[in-house]
Amino acid sequence: MAAELRVDHHPSLDRPVLVVAFRGWNDGGQGASLAAEHLVSTWQAERFADIDPEGFFDFQATRPRVSLVDGLTRRIDWPENIFLHASPENGRDAVLLLGNEPNVRWRTFTGIVIELARELDVELVVSLGALLADVPHTRPAPVTGAASDPELVERMGLQASRYEGPTGIIGVLHEACREADIPSISFWAAVPHYVSLAPSPRAALALCDRLATLLEIPIGVAELEAMVDGYTTHVTEAVSSDEDAAAYVDELEQRADMIEESDLPSGDTLAAELTRFLREREQGDTPPDAAREQ
Repeated sequence: MAAELRVDHHPSLDRPVLVVAFRGWNDGGQGASLAAEHLVSTWQAERFADIDPEGFFDFQATRPRVSLVDGLTRRIDWPENIFLHASPENGRDAVLLLGNEPNVRWRTFTGIVIELARELDVELVVSLGALLADVPHTRPAPVTGAASDPELVERMGLQASRYEGPTGIIGVLHEACREADIPSISFWAAVPHYVSLAPSPRAALALCDRLATLLEIPIGVAELEAMVDGYTTHVTEAVSSDEDAAAYVDELEQRADMIEESDLPSGDTLAAELTRFLREREQGDTPPDAAREQ
């Protein structure tokens, strides 16, 4: 076991699935991390391990934060990647990996994740991500996905990824899963690009619903649905104060109402948008509306 992996105890698990979400580049509108945090709360997940951040983060790029405990004691909170385990009602057990995309040593990092997955007999890895796209805040967030296993591709109506180009930690992790013969699925929810800084409960809700369908486990989403109502009202009020913005959102709504799920952008189309995003960012241009990879 790698020295960077710090295990408090080894849980006893039944046919576990590993659900992964990283804050940062893979987390537009915080949709993926919000979904994972909801799972932690709903499933009453318990922390059992973490990865020492010292060897995986550039602390000048991903800085630790100082906080006050009881308003008196100063505490430094380091960027973290934690593992939690849960036993959802009427379902298989789950392991959750929630944290920050590391800055360095990605192969070593994903190797640690794979090693622990093997030790826990994980049967499936599911990553959650969120991307910025031309979608309205008033409609359910579209979710696209891809899988490495042909049976999963067929059963879930997904796609076998044929993406070529730059990738993030999720892409590296799925490649590590493939090499380790661990089936894996990648789900991505679309987030309105014009409110990219606001947490998107719509994206989180869509990801939880898709995960529930995959695992055949009911996931309580009443809290997320309540957040969606407040989010929609707040953003609508902000948009309505600008005539051009309101007209743009109305156009997006009309477009969304005309698109059937089968007509959603393919994984390859979205991957091409990611390549364009990276190219324009390197040239110092303003990022485009959508970017993702699988």
